[in-house]
Amino acid sequence: MMQLGFVSAIVPELTLDEVVSLAGDIGYSCVEIMCWPPSKADRRYAGVTHLDVADLSDDEINSVRASLHENGVAISGLGYYPNCLSHSEEEAERNVEHLKKVISAAPRLGIHRVNTFIGRDHTKSVDDNWPRMLRTWKPIVDLAEKFGVQIGIENCPMFFTADEWPGGKNLATSPVLWRRLFSDLASPNLGLNYDPSHMVFQHMDYLNPIRDFIDRIFHVHAKDVRVDQHLLNEHGIFAHPNLYHFPKIPGLGDIDWGNFFSVLGDAGYTGPVCVEVEDRAYEKSLDDRISALSQSYRYLAQFMPV
Repeated sequence: MMQLGFVSAIVPELTLDEVVSLAGDIGYSCVEIMCWPPSKADRRYAGVTHLDVADLSDDEINSVRASLHENGVAISGLGYYPNCLSHSEEEAERNVEHLKKVISAAPRLGIHRVNTFIGRDHTKSVDDNWPRMLRTWKPIVDLAEKFGVQIGIENCPMFFTADEWPGGKNLATSPVLWRRLFSDLASPNLGLNYDPSHMVFQHMDYLNPIRDFIDRIFHVHAKDVRVDQHLLNEHGIFAHPNLYHFPKIPGLGDIDWGNFFSVLGDAGYTGPVCVEVEDRAYEKSLDDRISALSQSYRYLAQFMPV
């Protein structure tokens, strides 16, 4: 049975206890907990630390478990979405070391999923990135296997604005690249944190990947997106995507969520589906963002047993 949850990045001002309590109050059964190192964020929805894995004591672990039990909520996975292949090697190395800490911390909490990006040097082609990617990621995957952790790679291109030009900041954007990734790294612990919205703005089928990669889908993000055709007609497909596409909460974009859950269930998926709020129409205040989580829950609950 699938579990409906949300991504904690949208409520950075809440403590972990408050996040878990909010989830229980709305009706969610799980939360993806953000585990960035405490620091200033370098982009929207980044830098959120609801769990500091670098300073995680046994007492804190016991406190987290008690809060989850009290509210009837589980952790769907630990989330950390940096660029481990950044053009800045210093930044990349720092990101890799923290990702390893997240992976190592997960089993201490009884969690066996970590979600992230593969990353990309946005100044280079896919092929030019590939050797470095393999050198960087083989030790990460080996560590995940050691700890029995599944790594879910989100399929976001991280290509929206001029600073990500020309290639975006995440390699794992399409089925052909996923097949290459899973073949070359060849680990059952490497899979997808699948977000259908990233297929929509690339003008790709968002249902076929479910059928083709069901054994590699470890976690799912529920985010909608609206592509405005009149803006696409104005700017063209080679323009920066933020000029013609807009992230929305589920039900307010172009995804047919009934069909999505139908295919997901028929394919045999039984894991978490976590709402990811990046809808700017709901970001004026904390109350607005909580309303977005409540509205998303009411809408998606009709498509799955909760």
